[in-house]
Amino acid sequence: MADEEASQPSPPPQPAPQRGFIAEWTVTIVLLLFGTTSLVQAFVIPTGSMEDTLLIGDHLLVDKLAYSPSGPASKYILPYSEVKRGDIIVFRYPVDIRQTFVKRAIGVPGDRIRLANKQLVLNGTPIDEPYVYHKTEYVDTYRDNFPSEPNVHVAESAMDMLMNHVENGEVVVPAGTVFAMGDNRDSSLDSRYWGFVPRENIIGKPLIIYWSYDAPTDALSDPSIRVTHLVDLVLHFPTKTRWKRTFQLIRGYPLK
Repeated sequence: MADEEASQPSPPPQPAPQRGFIAEWTVTIVLLLFGTTSLVQAFVIPTGSMEDTLLIGDHLLVDKLAYSPSGPASKYILPYSEVKRGDIIVFRYPVDIRQTFVKRAIGVPGDRIRLANKQLVLNGTPIDEPYVYHKTEYVDTYRDNFPSEPNVHVAESAMDMLMNHVENGEVVVPAGTVFAMGDNRDSSLDSRYWGFVPRENIIGKPLIIYWSYDAPTDALSDPSIRVTHLVDLVLHFPTKTRWKRTFQLIRGYPLK
């Protein structure tokens, strides 16, 4: 009898649960139901620097707890984490903290970064970036071959980066900072032009697109035409709302 039992095939292994997917939706639902300004923040995309991942007029909810230090009890409730390469982050613009930017974290402390003819090279390895969108075919001497001598005005913080944090032709990300770039790589005001994002400037990461409306940058960023924008909403809400983008989760893309 024992031999017969031993010869019987073992049951097939059960697939592991989709913990990442379940966790994402769990956090989303919790924040939507119970979130306050201390947990989530509404944010609208006013420019095309993150196309085609995020479009002008995408309205987001930002998880402000994603990168918060976890407490003895809270770490079991919400999955806190450090900023990872490939995460999409929302942060206070280092040059003017009254402004809020959204970009992709490309490098974390200790990483070595360069661009060669638009190609990202991270820690000596060319990186496949399926999310990147190039609007121009020409190669810019600074933008696309970075770091190099700037051919446009850059912020003092960017000059400090170029003078003090470049080794062997690569930018080395210092402790307590992140190097960030837009997915619309040819049309993005990012770390190439104003330097590193201080860790304390990071607000959180986008969680979900709760509404997307096809509107120009001016309508979303210029208060003087707010009335015009409201009239446009009333007249064109059904046709200009991007219904397919509603309730889309926003995910990073791991870079190694």
